[in-house]
Amino acid sequence: MTHMRAFAAGSLAVLLVACGVAAKPAARGPLPDPTTDDALSPTKGKSTLVLAGGCFWGIEEVFQHVRGVTSVVSGYAGGSARTATYELVSTGTSGHAESVKIEYDPSKISYGQLLKVFFWVAHDPTQKNAQWPDTGPQYRSAIFYASERQQELAKAYIGQLQNARLFQRPIATELVPLSKFYDAEDYHQDYAVKHPQDRYIVQIDLPKLEDLRQLLPQLYAK
Repeated sequence: MTHMRAFAAGSLAVLLVACGVAAKPAARGPLPDPTTDDALSPTKGKSTLVLAGGCFWGIEEVFQHVRGVTSVVSGYAGGSARTATYELVSTGTSGHAESVKIEYDPSKISYGQLLKVFFWVAHDPTQKNAQWPDTGPQYRSAIFYASERQQELAKAYIGQLQNARLFQRPIATELVPLSKFYDAEDYHQDYAVKHPQDRYIVQIDLPKLEDLRQLLPQLYAK
């Protein structure tokens, strides 16, 4: 399907009315902390995780404002180097998902706490191959784990959330081993920062940032 972000402002507004309040959290109530998680490291360091949850502009914007996160890069994961371009990913046939690579200090925030942000405010984990007005497998919800420990923690938290019945629909997030992350084109990096008046950013992505500030103030960083 044609990328919804390319639609004229008027068309996007109509779609948002049809979809409802696009950026509100899908959970019925506050999400719990993961019961299975790593303790904060006693020393400063650098760890990485790769997440996919729809348009990478908004996911990037949210995690850039999470305490302990040191870097967020938009890119592609799930496909090959040959198809890691925006033009090919947008066809929905590349195997890639629009993703973000997040680097964080494990002495300040845990992997599990980052997953809490991901599931609560960064996207709707119950949508399969879609996020609000964007549809196609390139917008799927996925956690690309880089180690058995990351897989274990992600699987445990998904199970915890499912058992708590906090979502009206089953969680559709895929757990996929990370083979390679490919940086997106330069014009996609820091897109929300560079284009704060873009209609898509204003109506889809900035409300997620406000949800982070209000719902998880202990994790919010300006």
